[in-house]
Amino acid sequence: MKFFSLFYLGRIDVDKPLYDLKTFSGRFKHFAWMTDPRTCITSNEKLNEAKRLVESYRKGEEPKSTTKEQIKYAMKLYTSAFHPDSGELQNFCGRMSFQVPGGMLITGGMLTFYRTVPAVVLWQFINQSFNAVVNYTNRNANSPTTVTQLGVAYVSATTSALVAAIGCKNYWTKKASPIFQRYVPFAAVAAANCVNIPLMRQNEIINGIDVQDDKGHVVGKSRFAAIKGISQVVLSRITMAAPGMLVLPIIMEKLEQNASFKKATYLHAPFQTGMVGCFLLFMVPAACSIFPQTASMNTSTMRRLEPKLYDEMMKKTDGKPPAKVFYNKGL
Repeated sequence: MKFFSLFYLGRIDVDKPLYDLKTFSGRFKHFAWMTDPRTCITSNEKLNEAKRLVESYRKGEEPKSTTKEQIKYAMKLYTSAFHPDSGELQNFCGRMSFQVPGGMLITGGMLTFYRTVPAVVLWQFINQSFNAVVNYTNRNANSPTTVTQLGVAYVSATTSALVAAIGCKNYWTKKASPIFQRYVPFAAVAAANCVNIPLMRQNEIINGIDVQDDKGHVVGKSRFAAIKGISQVVLSRITMAAPGMLVLPIIMEKLEQNASFKKATYLHAPFQTGMVGCFLLFMVPAACSIFPQTASMNTSTMRRLEPKLYDEMMKKTDGKPPAKVFYNKGL
């Protein structure tokens, strides 16, 4: 028993984050670590190796030469690429670690090519296709979504983005100053996020998501938790895009007052793309950190809003429900 205690003394708990997720700064460090864009180019072979190392370390069966640094890096790869609910390897484009390279290319394109309707349509179509993959990949995996629901969500979100983008463009072209015309992409992105995410995760709203006690035991399915979690994700995604899409138009408007820069149109797209990347390097972890991924809710709230769920929970816990329940809100 003494040897067992000494063996585990100072070992890393691979099932717990390396940082304190109760604070914003701790969550920021965690998501900056987890969404590191350099990990998105890691091969599936290495990702699976990282998963096997984490699993063997959890059992105390890792190779004797394994260092803590190797375990921490394996945890980083595992957390960045595998879904927290299902444990499945996530789609490459849907991982949060791909948000910086993917987001900077698409946002740079939207901000550069916003002057004509065909360009607006093309880039909004590309952006909503990317968003659909991200939203599906980072859903609460305990609530499966059908192919039909995915198709409806994708078409609805794309349509809403195009309506917002074209509507704003047509209106602002006639009545707004040139600087406001540059905000067409952000208006479309914000509108689409309000449609895309709830529709892509509609099963969670219809059927509820698993809520657990502090020991990880599932005590029921809550629709209110799903609505609350999805609302927080929508706000986080809009916040993620806002600085780059709101500040860059002002920067470009000022730069284009310089005749040399205005003539060098070939520089506009790469400049805006690079600037968006700089914003996203900070904003991806910052936006993910606004709300805890493992959210909580008082059972007194459930008793008031979801009495049936509360009654079921009373039965499952022999009349002793937990004070709080916890759930994965997704990203």
